[in-house]
Amino acid sequence: MFLSFLFSATAFVYFFMKTLTEDVAKSEIRSDKPSYRLVIIPEEMNNDYWRLVEEGARKAAEELNISLQYTGPVTANVDDHIKTIQKAVASNVDGIITQGLIEDDFTPLIDQVIQKGIPVITVDTDAPDSRRMSYIGTDNYNAGYLAGQELAKDTNGQGKIAIITGHFNTANQVLRVRGFKDAIEKEKDLEIVAIEESKISLIQAAEMTFKIMNEHSDITAFFGTSALDGVGIASVLNSLDKNKNIYIMAFDTLPETLQLMEEGRINATVIQHPYDMGYNSVKVMVDLIHGEKIEELNFTDTGILRKHELIKNLNEVQVID
Repeated sequence: MFLSFLFSATAFVYFFMKTLTEDVAKSEIRSDKPSYRLVIIPEEMNNDYWRLVEEGARKAAEELNISLQYTGPVTANVDDHIKTIQKAVASNVDGIITQGLIEDDFTPLIDQVIQKGIPVITVDTDAPDSRRMSYIGTDNYNAGYLAGQELAKDTNGQGKIAIITGHFNTANQVLRVRGFKDAIEKEKDLEIVAIEESKISLIQAAEMTFKIMNEHSDITAFFGTSALDGVGIASVLNSLDKNKNIYIMAFDTLPETLQLMEEGRINATVIQHPYDMGYNSVKVMVDLIHGEKIEELNFTDTGILRKHELIKNLNEVQVID
């Protein structure tokens, strides 16, 4: 009788511990399952700048155990961008991180997404008139204004300027141009005489630079408002043997831009922090989902980098490669 009782008790303890162990294992498996599903939709996926945004976002997603999808147009295309947002809504994601590229198209679209109960955060390019919850990125007006101030300082406030901008109608480019113009207007001996559109294309930036040089032989400075513009400008001026005489203010820190700065063919560039934009956007989105209070505007750092500062500041620069 005693042996039977002992066997029963032993069996009970065995099966109790086995069940408990299995429950703990299942609990551990469940805890590894991503808590939320977010999507980040860039202007164009195959873009070094946006890859750095993705890298920062993935780092935050890993830390927070978040499922993150990075998807969008391979090359810049507003219609494809809008369709990707609509697909994300249809798949019932927990949050969307994207740009507010064109006000007329993106403001109502973002409002529709919010109305469906999906939070939206804008990154890099804001849609301030929409119901988006927060913006993470450069203060684009201030970046343009800073570029204008520093160009004026470097050129002693004299000369004729041409602008190559990524797009005439995308919000971040518009703000950079506006800020730059406002800074230059304060200089009585500086004049903006031409502005052309590169469509975020190196070839188009070069073609527009050549066009400007044919129409305005007295240009003394260029400002490129998107990452490839400065490289395109420098390539044309080099072919015309004009690099030594014409000042170039670029945008962003492509390896080609930094190399051209080292060679003295680009004078300065505006620094952004795309990795921080991606990282912070995921962090803020998770705080938002958790019901925490968040800031509406979260500006990342912006600055100006010149050749003599390259070595000193290179460790702090987020190189877009």
